[in-house]
Amino acid sequence: MSAYRSIVLDVDSTLTGIEGIDWLAERRGPDLAAEIGELTRQAMDGTIPIDRLYGRRLDLVRPTPEELAALAAAYRAAAAPGAREVLAQFREAGMQLRVISGGIRGAVVPFAQWLGIPAVAVHAVEVRFDGQGRYHGWDTSSPLATSTGKGTLLRSLDLPVPILAVGDGITDLAMRSAGASLAVFTGFVRREAVVQGADHVLSSFDELRSLVLP
Repeated sequence: MSAYRSIVLDVDSTLTGIEGIDWLAERRGPDLAAEIGELTRQAMDGTIPIDRLYGRRLDLVRPTPEELAALAAAYRAAAAPGAREVLAQFREAGMQLRVISGGIRGAVVPFAQWLGIPAVAVHAVEVRFDGQGRYHGWDTSSPLATSTGKGTLLRSLDLPVPILAVGDGITDLAMRSAGASLAVFTGFVRREAVVQGADHVLSSFDELRSLVLP
């Protein structure tokens, strides 16, 4: 029997090897890709609070609906080995699965659905478009664009406990303040500040399965 009743998952660099905003920036040329990539590194390492960087990155990239659909497909192609199968086993064991991501909802939802997680169980940031499909800003009220927002959102969900959160970035540490244990996922990138604050360190979804379903 599992020690956990709910599993909460990050997306970028956890369920998939892609950082979505970096992937989108690559479509804008090498200079912007390098700038956005450095901002993402600073945000995920905790060097600069994501509150100061989130909107700046989006406003520089200005994604289109077509690019978000392509990003969802890229997420699938770069999915963590075994993730889809392990999540299916968690569902079969009766666990509640949720995605809490600072990624863009238009790309995260199709990817999560491919993994077997319905849209209603996905929490990510909305990007807005005008009638011609042009970028028209993002949901600035979303807690997921802040350093502590994942913890705030998790507390609001009232999930069955105990809860295990799985993620790679500094923003995932905030879920510990909401009572979750944190398994830092290092299969794609290892961030020492997150490793130091986590309860478990995992490099694969096979290791996650062993932790959750001993």
